Amino acid sequence: MIILLNNLTLIRKIRPFDDIGFIPTMGGIHNGHISLIERSKKLCKKTIVSIFVNPKQFNNKKDFNTYPVNIKQDLSVLKRIRGIDFIFIPKFKDIYDTDKKSKIKIDINDKILCAKFRKGHFEGVLDVMDRLTNLIKPKKIFMGKKDFQQLFLVKNFIEKKYQTKVIGCKTIRDKNKLALSSRNILFNKDNLETARNISKSFFLIKKKIEKHKNIEKFLLETKKKMQKKFKIKIEYLELRNEKNLNVSKKFKGSILFVAYYLKDIRLIDNF
Repeated sequence: MIILLNNLTLIRKIRPFDDIGFIPTMGGIHNGHISLIERSKKLCKKTIVSIFVNPKQFNNKKDFNTYPVNIKQDLSVLKRIRGIDFIFIPKFKDIYDTDKKSKIKIDINDKILCAKFRKGHFEGVLDVMDRLTNLIKPKKIFMGKKDFQQLFLVKNFIEKKYQTKVIGCKTIRDKNKLALSSRNILFNKDNLETARNISKSFFLIKKKIEKHKNIEKFLLETKKKMQKKFKIKIEYLELRNEKNLNVSKKFKGSILFVAYYLKDIRLIDNF
């Protein structure tokens, strides 16, 4: 395992390889990330993991400042995983080496779900993924489906511009069905238990959708009930087509998307 701290060492070390699997992370390494690494090891000859908390994708300064960062702990976890060839830990100047503003804009039709509530977020995501892909030139990029909208936008953007395949991997959950997330560490024991119960509830809600003719009305009523029951603020609760993210009125081929705040911590998931 080689730890790369800047662009020059990165380019020099990976230049000989043309079958690289890339796992971009913002740290807080957990079993979800590890599952992406294991998938890369199976499909690619070399695997590289990056750790970079990208300030450009935070629309809330407080959220950026409180984002859990522990490079020492992340490296401790990654060093125990066999088969990782490179870890890339760039500084801001390594990624954003010029003062030029990004010209990346997402289509107005894509300003839904998280893009509706987090202005500039996905522009920042696409910008950093563009820069990282250009640097690393991976054959495959592995991303989790927990942030399905992010996967959807990155896949469309990257695969049109590069000879790189973006592979979506299943969401990894704990035994209580809560999706693993770096933000989970911010919860105390009681709040974590609440988040798990919320996740279980949404799995049940997804099953009930099929029985309702007026899905929009059912989700609106459910949103109110869930907010009252768990004392949370739900930004959105929507059923959308998994192929194009259009609002769906059919259970089959659809995904239930949710974003909510529990004790000022924002969680997203899909079912």
